[in-house]
Amino acid sequence: MKYLNKRKVEAFLFIATLSIFFGVISHYMGVKNMLSTIMASAHDLLLNTVFYLMSITVLAGAFGQLLIEFGVVRLLEMVFAPLMKPLFKLPGVASLAALMTFFSDNPAIISLVEDKNFSSYFKRHELLSLTNFGTAFGMGLIVLTFMAGKGFFGPAIIGFLGAIVGAIVSTRLMQFLIKDKKLHKTFFPSIAHEEKIKLKSEGSIFLRFINSILDGGKLGVNIGLSIIPGVLIISSIIMIITYGPADPSVGYQGLAYEGVPILPKIASYFGWLFKALFGFNSPEAIAFPITSLGAVGAALSLVPSFLERGIIGANEIAVFTAMGMCWSGYLSTHTAMLDSLGYRELTPQALTSHTIGGIIAGVFAHYAYLLFTLFT
Repeated sequence: MKYLNKRKVEAFLFIATLSIFFGVISHYMGVKNMLSTIMASAHDLLLNTVFYLMSITVLAGAFGQLLIEFGVVRLLEMVFAPLMKPLFKLPGVASLAALMTFFSDNPAIISLVEDKNFSSYFKRHELLSLTNFGTAFGMGLIVLTFMAGKGFFGPAIIGFLGAIVGAIVSTRLMQFLIKDKKLHKTFFPSIAHEEKIKLKSEGSIFLRFINSILDGGKLGVNIGLSIIPGVLIISSIIMIITYGPADPSVGYQGLAYEGVPILPKIASYFGWLFKALFGFNSPEAIAFPITSLGAVGAALSLVPSFLERGIIGANEIAVFTAMGMCWSGYLSTHTAMLDSLGYRELTPQALTSHTIGGIIAGVFAHYAYLLFTLFT
C-alpha cells in the first residue's frame, strides 16, 4: 500500500512539474511555436549533431583500433604513465583517451572503453571514470583554436591548464564516489589489471590494418546509434531554456533552438557570485558555461557578439576555455555514454563530479589569469 501511495505521489509531482514547465514555456512561445521548436531542434540535432558525432565515433573507433593493433598504446604508456597515475589515478594508457577526445569529441571515449584490450589496463571504477576524464578534453583542439583565432592565445592556454585541473578533480571524485559500489555487471571478460595490452598479430600487416579499421568502424556505428536519445532529449531541453526568439523584433516563429531564456535570467541574480568565482563583470557572460552544458560548439558562437559588445575580455576567455573544454556538453553525452556502457545508474555521480570539476576549472583559470597579469 505504501508503495502504491508513493507511486501516486510521484505521478502527481511528475505531472505537476511537467505541466508547470511546459505551461511557462508555451505561455511565452505559444503552444504551436513551442511544439514546432522542439521538433525542429530535435531534427536539426539529429542531422547536424548526432550524425556528425557518429562520423567521429566511426573514425575514432578505427583510429583507436589501429593504435592498439600496432602497439602505439604501449609507447603512450611508457611516456605518460609517470604523470597519469599521480594526477588522475589512471594507467598511462588512459592518455590515449584524452588525445582521442581532444582531437574529436566526448563519445570517442566509448570506442576505447569497449575494447577489451584497452580496458584490461583498468579496474572497473577506473574504467567508468573515463567518461569524466575523456569528456574534460572533448573538442579541446577546436576550443583552443577558436579562442586563439580571436587573439587570445595566452588566456586560451591558461584556460587549457584550468581544464586539466578540472579533469583531475572530476576524474578522481568520480572514482571516489563509485569505488565502493558493487559494479558487478558483465562488461568484458575479466582480465588481470597488471597485464599489458595484447596486440593482435595474426596475418599480414595489410590484413591487420584492414581488419582493425573495419572492426573499429563497426563499433563506432553502434556507439553513434546509442547516443541519439541523450543528445536529442537533453540537448533540446537545455536549448529551449537558454535561448530567446531568433529575431526579437519578429517574435517566436517556431524555429529550431528558440526558447525562453530562463537560465540566463536566473543567473543575473547571482552576478556577485560569478564575479567572485570567475571574475565576470557582466551576468550575461554566464550564458557561455550554461550553454556549454549542452554543447560547447553552440557556446562558442556566443563569443563574437560578447566581444563586440564589450561584455567579455581576456579573463573571461580564459574561464570560457577552461569551463567549455572541461564541460564540453557533458549533460548531453554523459547519460548516453554511461547508458551505452550499461551503467546508467551511475549518471548522478558522474554529473555531480563533472559539475564540480568544471566549476573548479573556471575558478582556477580566473585566478591563474590574475596571477599571470601580475607578472606581465
